[in-house]
Amino acid sequence: MTAKPTVHYELPADLSRERLPKHVAVIMDGNGRWAKRRGLPRIMGHRRGVDTLKKLLRCCRDWGIEALTAYAFSTENWGRPLEEVDFLMTLFERVLRQELAEMMTEDVRIRFVGNLTALPESLQAEIDYAVTQTKENSGISFTIATNYGGRQEIVQACRAIATQIQQGHLAPEDITEDLFSQHLYTADICDPDLLIRTSGELRISNFLLWQLAYAEIYVTETLWPDFDASEFHQAVYAYQQRDRRFGKVKS
Repeated sequence: MTAKPTVHYELPADLSRERLPKHVAVIMDGNGRWAKRRGLPRIMGHRRGVDTLKKLLRCCRDWGIEALTAYAFSTENWGRPLEEVDFLMTLFERVLRQELAEMMTEDVRIRFVGNLTALPESLQAEIDYAVTQTKENSGISFTIATNYGGRQEIVQACRAIATQIQQGHLAPEDITEDLFSQHLYTADICDPDLLIRTSGELRISNFLLWQLAYAEIYVTETLWPDFDASEFHQAVYAYQQRDRRFGKVKS
């Protein structure tokens, strides 16, 4: 069987390479609605959504974007129907197993953030293996937020710092923004420059609450399974038109 040729995404001419976001975060919303509009089970939307994420990862890599973080499963998603949750856990596991070789070939470094201990043991094992195998890769950093909640992350950081103070290793006046950031799941990665949310929802849904403080937010009505390279182009183009002052005034 002949392997499919790898698609390469050229940087559009109207985008400045020097002004690309270093780190893009995505809230992949609308998989269920995409399936429902087509008379399909919700799980078919999730399957299509995985393909969309793979294409976006490759697009980011080809354009020279350093990091991509995807919100795959929130702490609140456990409240979805059991059949859907079970399917998602199985899907995560299968995709990790099937795509690892390609991620190695493309020099992708995979990481997971969230409370991973609550995941099925077989999925935890696949995550550990994928993270270990790709940790020396030097290409794009691909972070998958799984069983992740921004409030939960902040609480666990507070507990860790409080423990250090209780043990006498820190004083309250030692606490700074940098110190706090070091106790987050994302301690070794820069904060997102651009947050993309699909399906038109105007909220961040407990995602990277600390890290998104100065991210530019781009919302599109497009449902996640239909979010392609041209949609991503529009998002990055909109990002490059913005004046990022970080609370300051230009002189």
